[in-house]
Amino acid sequence: MTLRPSSERGQAQLTWLDSRHSFSFGDYYDPRHMGVSNLRVINDDRIAPGGGFPMHGHQDMEIVTYVLAGALQHRDSMGNGSVIRPGEVQHMSAGRGVRHSEYNADAAAPVHLLQIWLTPNRRGGEPDYHQRQFSTDERRNRLALLVSPDGREGSIPTHQDALLYATLLCAGSSVAHPLIAGREAYVHLATGRALVNALELEAGDGVHLVAEEAVRISGSGPDEAQVLLFDLPGSRAPGDAAPRA
Repeated sequence: MTLRPSSERGQAQLTWLDSRHSFSFGDYYDPRHMGVSNLRVINDDRIAPGGGFPMHGHQDMEIVTYVLAGALQHRDSMGNGSVIRPGEVQHMSAGRGVRHSEYNADAAAPVHLLQIWLTPNRRGGEPDYHQRQFSTDERRNRLALLVSPDGREGSIPTHQDALLYATLLCAGSSVAHPLIAGREAYVHLATGRALVNALELEAGDGVHLVAEEAVRISGSGPDEAQVLLFDLPGSRAPGDAAPRA
């Protein structure tokens, strides 16, 4: 297991944005942290009221947005316009090209979100959009499958061999996920405290697990832990450039 401490992540600080980068992104570049397998980006963003990203373009990337607190206003060149709230998962397959904007939808409170990028298994496809609510009951003390390559178990389908699970764990509660031979895992602790295979994690920490038979996660703090678990194929070679915002 390899720990990725929250305090060592990259950072982008603007008047309206506080963003922490688990992997190289934008002006933050570290060849030791270029992603894990097809997981390329985990950005932990806090956007102030009135702030946001104006219309900008992406292509050939599977983009997953998971809101932890507040509300995020989304608009895109496919004609989608929506507000994403806690428990909702948005997936945008950029394909051959799409433009979108993201703004804090609340005039008084910040929005806290994770934006996740997966490299696609094919390039130049048709852009696509999905949004789905995953209830607290679906996630509390169990692993809810959010995205998958085939939409199994009511998850959102993506163009990549990656399984993304989420769970909410109070102290003493635990979940376990077996890993098939040749697969590996990355766990990101969004909030709270948790044990991952007996390794203590604090909010913002991540851990990469290779050659483990299973991932076991337990809540270990007074506040509920929000955890994301990625089940991924064996790692690719590191890339040579950091993706841009």
